[in-house]
Amino acid sequence: MNEVLSQDEIDQLLTAISSGDNDSDDFKPVNSARKIKIYDFKRPNKFSKEQLRTVSNMHETFARSTTTSLSAQLRSLVHVHVASVDELTYEEFIRSIPTPTTLAVINMDPLKGNAVLEIDPAITFCMIDRLFGGRGATSSSKNRDLTDIEQEVMEGVIVRLLANMREAWSQVIDLRPRFAQIETNPQFAQIVPPNEMVVLVTLDTKVGDEEGMMNFCIPYLTIEPISSKLSTQFWFSSVRRNSTTQYLGTIKDQLSSVDMDVVAEIGTINLPIRDVLSLRVGDVVRLNSIKVGDPLTLSVGNKKKFNCQPGVVGKKMAVQITGKLEDLDSEEFEELSVEGDETYE
Repeated sequence: MNEVLSQDEIDQLLTAISSGDNDSDDFKPVNSARKIKIYDFKRPNKFSKEQLRTVSNMHETFARSTTTSLSAQLRSLVHVHVASVDELTYEEFIRSIPTPTTLAVINMDPLKGNAVLEIDPAITFCMIDRLFGGRGATSSSKNRDLTDIEQEVMEGVIVRLLANMREAWSQVIDLRPRFAQIETNPQFAQIVPPNEMVVLVTLDTKVGDEEGMMNFCIPYLTIEPISSKLSTQFWFSSVRRNSTTQYLGTIKDQLSSVDMDVVAEIGTINLPIRDVLSLRVGDVVRLNSIKVGDPLTLSVGNKKKFNCQPGVVGKKMAVQITGKLEDLDSEEFEELSVEGDETYE
């Protein structure tokens, strides 16, 4: 705590400075203590904060896709979201998960090495119960290994999760994750040396009334080749680029099948309501501004697009486009009307 000087001490200090009795060095401020940053050579930091933030953004997409796919597969309310993204050693990760548990070894092709997806036993048995037709109640004894049938069921769930993972990573790399095997003892899933650094994505998962964690562990050696792409700028630029081109063809295909009203309009006239109510079959409505031989107006939806002239094709009435009214882009006009005049029935 800083000491507060009294008024007498302040007066003595000012007198000493003005008389020159004291050396100026006596009044130099004392340097504050040097700030020391602790560095653990056993745990070297290999991921920047920006890279961890990008990994978190990627797996937020994975969490949303997983929420939708698991809800449909289990026919139950499922909620998944990213709880944290941390950097730690593989040994610390292995020690933090229960035994037995569900550990899926994932091949991260085209990246080298494997990753591990760990699913909490409470969530595992809840999923299995739902897929077997139950209400999602967990087994009374969660401290047991999965049977062969239960492993086959969980393999199907994990394969579906890997499809969501591929979609989430598509902004950075065309990842093709493949399921390798399921282990229940973490000691048998030594994919990297114990002191190797990994990034751990922890996902809060709720299936019905059961809550637990899913952990996705990725070794640094596996993710190192794309570490330069794990930046917020690169990730968002990829999102914008893909959002403008990736779905353009799909949107165009969907719009091309939409039915539009195309109306050939001879002309319009304003009539009082009493004249409209007195109209009968055979009455002649005179269009003052229209002359014989004037082109008709062809409207697409509620917009007037083309001039046209009436005619007959076979036994059907038809109109032939003779010109355009609005200044459409060349590509848009070519899509709406083939080169030359076109006849529409």
